[in-house]
Amino acid sequence: MADSLRSRVAPWDRVEPDRLVLIYGPEELLADRAVERLRRLAREEHPELDVVEVNAAQAGRDALAGAASGSLFADYTVVVVSQVDQASADFLDGALAYVANPSPEAMIIFRHGGGRSAKKLVDALRKARASEAEASQIRFDRDKEAFVRAEFRRGGRGADGRAVLALVEAVGSDLRELASAANQMMADTTGPITPQMVERYYGGRLETTSFKVADAAVAGQAGEALRLARYALGAGVDPVPMIGALAGKLRTLAKVGGAVQSGKDPVKDLRMNSWQVDQARRVLRHWDGTGLAQAILAVAEADAQVKGLGGSSSKTARHYAVERAIVAVARAVRS
Repeated sequence: MADSLRSRVAPWDRVEPDRLVLIYGPEELLADRAVERLRRLAREEHPELDVVEVNAAQAGRDALAGAASGSLFADYTVVVVSQVDQASADFLDGALAYVANPSPEAMIIFRHGGGRSAKKLVDALRKARASEAEASQIRFDRDKEAFVRAEFRRGGRGADGRAVLALVEAVGSDLRELASAANQMMADTTGPITPQMVERYYGGRLETTSFKVADAAVAGQAGEALRLARYALGAGVDPVPMIGALAGKLRTLAKVGGAVQSGKDPVKDLRMNSWQVDQARRVLRHWDGTGLAQAILAVAEADAQVKGLGGSSSKTARHYAVERAIVAVARAVRS
């Protein structure tokens, strides 16, 4: 039953206008874009439309019906309802009544941040066959990379896979910053996006140093890894993401190594990027199972220490924990 109720779900960039639209999920950028798309499409059909905003957390029972009734100066109304997941009881009562008999002269866009709050309204919208756009949170690096690739594709630009990863590593996890960075690069350059372009624009950002430290450490280059780490730590980079980069690199090596040993295809079975697997395989030539296990344990210990779980939480102790982990990883590489 749940699957049939959700059969009209679409990505944010494919959702279509309707009398009732549900935008479901916590990723605000995607929700904003879905609203912008719906308003644009509605305006193409109704140039004189009226746009009304309603905060469901503060609105009363009659707020939705009143907003949907439109004005004397517009032939169509778009109502954007925010904070549906925090809606007042009065608003929910009125909204349920409206969903049962929506106006053909209005489009109501319900923005819900996800979770089980206001479940009766969400279920009623789905039962009413409302259009639905996904705004799911983008947590994993592969999903961020897919988002960046889609940004370049929408801009009519190709992008090297390594360039996409470099941009994600350089800019960080914030989706708005990633979108801004991708669009800025497209505005300032021509041709396919390359790793060299990303390095030129964002290579100086301190966040990228954490990944360079990890690359040098797993390659056995202790001196280079320590130099980069000391530069970054001295400039104010938090030790936690630096240890996180080391842990992420080791997890990738363990996943690829385990898949290969068990006869699995890391690209197909683990849904990893082919270039990422190729890179891991090159690095794994200089690793064995014992060394990888030792490195993972050393980084796990450092992770606890930089988060203040190992006794002293002083700046010096946290920095020393990072350096000790780097040396342990580099020494675990076979000569």
